Formats: sequence, structure tokens, C-alpha cells
Amino acid sequence: MKRVLNKIAMLVITLCGTLCSFAEAEAQRPNVIIIYGDDVGFGDVGVYGSKMIPTPNIDRLAAEGLLFTDGHCSAATCTPSRYSMLTGIHAFRDSVHILPPNAPLTIPTDILTLPKLFRQAGYTTGVIGKWHLGIGTKGTPVNWNGDVKPGPLEIGFDRSFLLPSTNDRVPCVYLDGHRVVNLDPNDPLYVGTSAKQVNRPGSTRYPDAKKNKGAMTYYRSTHGHNQSVINGIGRIGYMAGGKSALWNDETMTDEFVKQTKTFIADHKDQPFFLYFASQCIHVPRAPNPRFQGKTELGFRGDSMVEFDWATGEIMKALEEHGLTENTMVIFSSDNGPVYDDGYADGTEVKKSLGEVDRGHDGSGVYRGGKYRIYEGGTRVPFIVRWPAQIKPGTSGALMNQIDFIASFAALLGLEVPADEARDSRNMLDALLGNDSTGLPFMFEESQKGRALRIGSWKYIAPEDKSWLGNAEPARLYNLANDPSEQNNLIAQHPEKADSMADQLKKLMASDGVRSGG
Repeated sequence: MKRVLNKIAMLVITLCGTLCSFAEAEAQRPNVIIIYGDDVGFGDVGVYGSKMIPTPNIDRLAAEGLLFTDGHCSAATCTPSRYSMLTGIHAFRDSVHILPPNAPLTIPTDILTLPKLFRQAGYTTGVIGKWHLGIGTKGTPVNWNGDVKPGPLEIGFDRSFLLPSTNDRVPCVYLDGHRVVNLDPNDPLYVGTSAKQVNRPGSTRYPDAKKNKGAMTYYRSTHGHNQSVINGIGRIGYMAGGKSALWNDETMTDEFVKQTKTFIADHKDQPFFLYFASQCIHVPRAPNPRFQGKTELGFRGDSMVEFDWATGEIMKALEEHGLTENTMVIFSSDNGPVYDDGYADGTEVKKSLGEVDRGHDGSGVYRGGKYRIYEGGTRVPFIVRWPAQIKPGTSGALMNQIDFIASFAALLGLEVPADEARDSRNMLDALLGNDSTGLPFMFEESQKGRALRIGSWKYIAPEDKSWLGNAEPARLYNLANDPSEQNNLIAQHPEKADSMADQLKKLMASDGVRSGG
């Protein structure tokens, strides 16, 4: 009898050990949600210094998680940052730039991507919101009236609900999986570069802003957004048809939040990865009327309040399903701030490109913003909350979104092949708050600019700015005592500048950071 009891005791101990090991393994497999803002600057969030835009939900996320003060996107513009985050490859290596309407898919379908990595670990993957990484195959026009692909589903996402390009570009319709939502086959949808190209018999025609500026009834275009007028707003590109499928700009955030809540509810019992790519606060800023007037900063400030609300709703959904403790939520942005980016929407501007303190500076103390190689172009809000594993606090570690693939691979016990995600490095210790240093060096890019960070030193290569009518020489800054990049130290530290210039050239000429950059 004693022997039987001993065997039972051993069996119970073994079973408990197995269950504990299983629980520990599951604790290392958190749900992951990336809440990705659009043109949200470092200084647009309360915990980063904003005094004029209330962001209580994002502030709470930071209070419950780890707030990074030196966190970056990889580029100062949207498509390149998104490309780098999802592929682990710097966009300049593959000549990826801001995409026009109807651009083909920029991400090859046969490479490792962030969603594919999570799939390997048994996760269900989803993307909801702005895409702007192209859809379709190069050389073959997209058939918007049939299956619209290849796109997110072909690069590793199981679920996809998108605005296919971005909200200032056509087509102004939602895409659910491979199909346009609510499309009437009797009003076929066409997208192109001219009204003549898209206008077909039987399809709805929209005003051409170049010929009918009065059609822009929401607010006028200041530059560039003067082609098809949809919902009273001028857009980049031309479309015809699809009237029943048109999105409502003012309810877009509500729609994305609704889709997100459904995704979380559907997958609450299995590990999931969700990329929530908000259109806020990108132009055209058209916040829901219930948010209009919530700030003194026009629609830009009001849109940020709307984005904060969306963040709070996602947090509530996790709480309702008991998922808060073991869900890692990452809050960040695709590039720094911009004010007048093509529309007269009530955002005051004294000087373009985000270099003005107008009572509220979206870059905080940092110089520049969207499109610029200065810190304000890529230093963005970067918050990570995972209550089960991450202690709340603040970190000065140098971090970059391009490192997500290698870092999550380490978390999930997966290997990244040498020829995949070539610029992604394992920063898991810093992501979890166990390393306060972060990256030993970091590459930054803007439309034409290239820069290298090593600690507090930043070297900017000579910049061809013919697109702005001028050029800029090489610059060297020490951010430790000059965070606003006002004092070029090239003359005082020529050897430091030469050394960093040489390293930057080698990095750009290499196949990737992990292959000898």
C-alpha cells in the first residue's frame, strides 16, 4: 500500500511539474498588440510632455508599463517605417518609399515577416487599419471588383481589415480580406492616375478638384490633395465607382475599434498577434464630431484625443476578456509629427516640417519631424506594457522598431535565418526592461537623409535636398547636451565625424546590420 501511495505521490508531483512547466511556457507566449499611430510625435502624448492634448489612456498604459525615452521608428516617413518593422530590413535597401495609390505590394511574399514569425509559434495574426504597403503584383493592375491580392494575407496575416493605401489617397473604401466591403457590382470600382483613366460608363464619377475646387466642402487642400474629391475632401489619385463602399472619414476610428474588439473576442482562447495601424493623426484629419473641439489645436489635436480613446477601448477589451496580464501592448508611431501636410484643417503653421513651437510642439524638445533626418523625425512614443513580465518604469535604452522580429524570435524560442530580417537585432532584454543601454548603434533615414547614432553622438551624412531647393553638409551632434541638434560639432570633432561617416558608409553598403554592417 505504501508503495502504491508513493507512486501516486510521484505521479502527482510529475503532473504538477508538467503543469507548472506548461504554465511557464504559456507565460512566455503573451498575446501581442502593436498600437501604431500615424504622424504621432514624441511630444504629442501627455507622459512625453504634452500639455495641450489630453491622453489619459496612453498615459495609463505608460504608468503600467515601460516608457522608453529613446525609442525610434526606422525612418521619418510612413511606408519605409512600416516596411522595416514588418520585414526587419531597412527600406532603403529595397528602394521602398512613400507609395502612390494603386502601388503593388512592396513586401515579397517569400520572405520572413513579423506575422509569419508569430505564425511559426502558433499564433493567429491580424492587421486592422491603415496598410500603405501596396497591394497587387507589379505590372498587373489590381482588379478592385474581384480578389484584391497579394496583400497582407499573403505575407503572414490570417485576418485583415484595411484602408488599402492611406486616408488621403484613393480608393476610399475598406478592404476585408481580399474583397472591397459593400461594393455594388453595378457600380464597379476603378483606380488610376487620371479622371480619363478611371471614368467608365455605369460607374459613379467624383468631382475633380483641379476643375471644381468648390467640391471640397470639408476643408480645402493647401497642396497636393487636389484630385478626386471624396466625402468633400480632396485626395491624391483618381477613382470612379464604389459609391456604396465609400468609408466615412469621421467614423473610421470607430470601425477599426469595432473590428479590433471582434478579433480579440474571437481569439481570446489562443495566442494572437494584432497589428492595429490607426489612421490617426494622419491627414485628412477628420475626427468624429464627438471629439471635435476637445483641444485648442484644431483637428490635429482632436484626432490625437480620438486616438487616445481608441487605445483605451483596446485596453478595455483586454480587461473584459481577462487578457491584460499576459498581453504585451506596444504603443508607438511610424514617424514624427507634421502640421500642414496638405490640408487647411485648423492646424496653425508658422513654418513647415515641424520645427515650430506653437504652444504645442509635437516633437517635444527634438528638432524636425516627419520627412526630416533630425531626431524629431524618428524619435517617437515607445511604450511597452506586459504586466506578467515587465515592471513599470522608464528606460533610456536606444530602441528601434526594426528589431521586433529578432526580439520576438528570442522570446518565442525561434531562430531567424541569416538571410532573413537582415537588419533586425535581438533587443529582448531592453524590451523587457533588463537592459538600460539598448542598441550599440542605430541607422536612421528620411526621404533623402541618412544618419548614424552611437550612444549620444549623431552623425548626419551630407544631404541632397534638391526636392527642397538646397543641400546640407555633414553634421555632428552630441545629444547628451544638445538634444535639439542646434550645434554642429564637425569642426571640433573631425576624427569622430570621419569615423562615424566611415561606419555609416559600410553599413549602407552591407547586406544588413547582422551581416557585417
